[in-house]
Amino acid sequence: MVRKPASMYRNVKQRSFTRRKYMGGVPGSQVIHYDMGNKTADFPIKVTLVVEERCQIRHTALEAARITANRALTTAAGRAGFHLKLRVYPHEVLRENKQATGAGADRVSSGMRGAYGKNVSTAARVSVGQKIFTVSVNKEHFEAAKNSMWRAGQKLPTPVRIVIDKGQELVL
Repeated sequence: MVRKPASMYRNVKQRSFTRRKYMGGVPGSQVIHYDMGNKTADFPIKVTLVVEERCQIRHTALEAARITANRALTTAAGRAGFHLKLRVYPHEVLRENKQATGAGADRVSSGMRGAYGKNVSTAARVSVGQKIFTVSVNKEHFEAAKNSMWRAGQKLPTPVRIVIDKGQELVL
């Protein structure tokens, strides 16, 4: 079966479906790491990616954005020059009523009878103003951090903005 487009799952249309206890098998999340880079250092500048619309972000989009941001930061600042944190977790389970297509499908498929659907993916449900990614860097890697957040935002299905939080004593 072909995977459905993410636009089918982007908007929040129904109640939350998160109780894994009652579901028979939930697809695992593709997100591998939530903290990357130097986790112990104290960096003065924080660059954050903030959501502007309420939506659901599939785990595949989160992983693509994480890989893009991590690669851009590692290239510019090295492994020890930043700390990248993914702040959402894909709790929401997405269901799909699979339809058979092709010759003779009308004899095989049951249409909308019993259309509850099977678990196909997971997503993070986000609200307006919620933080998705936060990067902490030094002053010399500030532009690279901004660029990495912009690139990560291009992978997400919602409009985003970049918020910069500078340390008390640091002025750019």
